[in-house]
Parts: sequence; C-alpha cells; structure tokens
Amino acid sequence: MYKLSDFYYDLPEELIAQDPLLNRSDSRLMVLNRATNEISHRTFKDVIEYLNEGDCLVINDTKVIPARLIGEKEGTGASIEVLLLKRKDDKVWETLVKPGKKARPGARISFGGGKLVGEVIDIVDEGNRLIRFEYDGIFEEILDELGQMPLPPYITHRLEEKDRYQTVYAVHSGSAAAPTAGLHFTKELLEEVKKKGVSIAKVTLHVGLGTFRPVKVDNILEHHMHSEFYMIDDEAAEIINKTKENGGKVISVGTTSTRTLETVADANGRVKPCSGWTDIFIYPGYKFKIVDRLITNFHLPESTLLMLVSALYDRDRVLDAYKVAVEEKYRFFSFGDAMLIL
Repeated sequence: MYKLSDFYYDLPEELIAQDPLLNRSDSRLMVLNRATNEISHRTFKDVIEYLNEGDCLVINDTKVIPARLIGEKEGTGASIEVLLLKRKDDKVWETLVKPGKKARPGARISFGGGKLVGEVIDIVDEGNRLIRFEYDGIFEEILDELGQMPLPPYITHRLEEKDRYQTVYAVHSGSAAAPTAGLHFTKELLEEVKKKGVSIAKVTLHVGLGTFRPVKVDNILEHHMHSEFYMIDDEAAEIINKTKENGGKVISVGTTSTRTLETVADANGRVKPCSGWTDIFIYPGYKFKIVDRLITNFHLPESTLLMLVSALYDRDRVLDAYKVAVEEKYRFFSFGDAMLIL
C-alpha cells in the first residue's frame, strides 16, 4: 500500500509559476506516451496533433467566483478575511474565516462599508463558519465588486486581470479555484479542435478548496476527500457515449473533468445525465472506466492530484517525468505548463 511519502518530489521554489503567460497556448507541453514510455517536449498549441477525428475532449465549464472578501468586525473594526466555499441556500454560505477566533457565532462582519454584511450563525466541520449575508440588490454583482480572486497560497504575485484565472469557456459560477488544465486553451485553439472533427463535451464540477488541502495522513487510504458539486447534461452524455461506441478516445481536460467522468460512468463506461456531489478519491490501483487520456498541469508533491495522475500512468514513471520537468525548468502549478498522458 502506498504511503504519502511515495508521492513526494523535490521542487525548487523558483519553478512555481507566479504569473500567467501573455498567450495561454504558448505554455510548454510534456507528452508522456504510455505505450512507448517516451517523453516529448512540445508547445501546448501542438496538442492538436494528438487529437484525432472521432475523439472527444471533455472540459469543465465551471466559473471561479471572486470568493475572497476582506471585511471588518462590527464593534471592534478588526480585519477579517472570509473565503466563500459552498452556497448552502440563497443567503447562507459555508466559509473559511481568518482569524477564526474573531468569528464566533453572532459575530457580524461588514464588507465594502456595509454594502454586504455577514453574520456567523454556526461553526461546522474543520472550523468552517456558516455565514448569513444581508444585502440590497444582486449578490453576484456585489461579490463581483467587493470580492477578489482566491488565488492559491503559492501564488504571491497580484493578478492583474481577473479573467486570466478563468478558462475561456467558463460559464457556471461556483468554483473557489480554477480548473487549471483548461487555462491553456484559447478560443482559436478550440475552434481548430472542432475543425479536426473532435467533439467537445462540457461537464461542470465546482472546484472546492478541499482539492488543494494537504494530505495529512501517512496511509493515503485514511484521507477524506471533500465533496464537490457536479453536473453533466443530456448533450454531454450523448457526445461521450457516442465517442466510446465509435471507438474514439475520451480526452479529459484536468483532474476535475476526470473526477466528474469517473463519478458518473457505469461499469460499462457509459455516462448518463445527472448532478450531485462527489468525493471520489482516485489513487494507484484505480481502474478507469471512461477516461482514455489526460491533459493536466504539474501538481504539488504529496497531493491527491498527483495520486490521480499516478493512477492513470505508472507512479514511478510519473515521478521520473516530474524529475525531467524540474531539470528542463518547466513551470509548475496553476499558471504553469501542461502534461498530456497518451
């Protein structure tokens, strides 16, 4: 059985990408061929060469909300940071609050000079707070005005353009983090994909911060995955099922699309339209039901995302590829380069 340390690799801090490239598809692409175990170094726009007529590209069309709010505690004026995690109902959100000790039930927090006011109504799992918000107008518009993009903690530079932490096909608001493998696609590249006779199926998985929480147990089987909301509609299910029936490859863009597909697929590799919550944890030994190939970024050491990638390919070979990526100075994590596993 694998231990947490089996997924460790050494990463120099200077290889963590702090800023997005000027052109999304100019990032580098490492191609891992599972049939030959060869590694190729390409540019992301070359991904088109590895897609064939009759294949299906599956993308996650979730949209990141500006979920980071900085407010003041009423009465004391103390600064409090609130990160929106999950919408529970119209006005109540599950949130991560810093510092937590200033946010006990009954505490009220004012944002934007009172444009938005939140009251802590409960403390739930892992110290998260349920907050009920009060406001005049439309919540999403107020959030767009007051909120900031919740960039991962390893990105310390300020993001100049909010849209660069969104995919070009983001539609359904609800994510606390971007499905980063999709950040490499431009609208022009997606048009080229379609012209080649490759279908594009859109699924939705709202990425929660649980995806990026560190694994804290040595026996990875003891790790508890947080649940995330997903949707797959009639059109996407039909496209994916037809691709499989006709012998095409299903190429998943990102670990979030992969987790969605593997959640909804039955034992015969068919999907049906549905929505719900998934806490699927994919690690070596998992038998994939539907995903044939994967486009993904380079992930944190000892992360569940690296475990998923290691489940699709051989763990040792994945870690060897990461070692090569370090030597070749690939850019890592959210704004970094990409990998294609064939």
